[in-house]
Amino acid sequence: MAQKFGNGRWVQEGFLDNRQDGTVVGRMTFAVLGAVDFYLAGNCRGEISGTVIRFKNSRFADEDLAGQVLGEVEIPQIGDAGLISFDPHPHLEPHPYIEWFSMRKNHYRIELVPEDAWIATEQEIGEVDSISREIRARLSSQYGSKARSADDAEWM
Repeated sequence: MAQKFGNGRWVQEGFLDNRQDGTVVGRMTFAVLGAVDFYLAGNCRGEISGTVIRFKNSRFADEDLAGQVLGEVEIPQIGDAGLISFDPHPHLEPHPYIEWFSMRKNHYRIELVPEDAWIATEQEIGEVDSISREIRARLSSQYGSKARSADDAEWM
């Protein structure tokens, strides 16, 4: 079962940068947890492949329950990109969908309403460029360095 972050309401805002082929880095702000850095092997798909995306969740709720549920979430998030797309399924209305698997094999996903996410403007890219470079430099060596055995898996 995937952790859906309170059906998406515990995700406040963030960005994901896929400008370097084979990696998606970024930062997301969650209820209770605050800012969490991401380093994911893989790529975004479709129209957002090779771009920077931004989002601000109109349904965000900073609830106390989030602390109990999100207490085991790894910080930072290092793992594999699953499906990251603005149009994840041909039989559903297009919407931002962010899915990944942590090094401990936890499965996470976030679904947003279409108007809450967009491809970053040049100005927005400039605002996150140094953050992306710093995250990539700091976390890239940690990818693959942690055990990936089924014994360590904690499906959330």
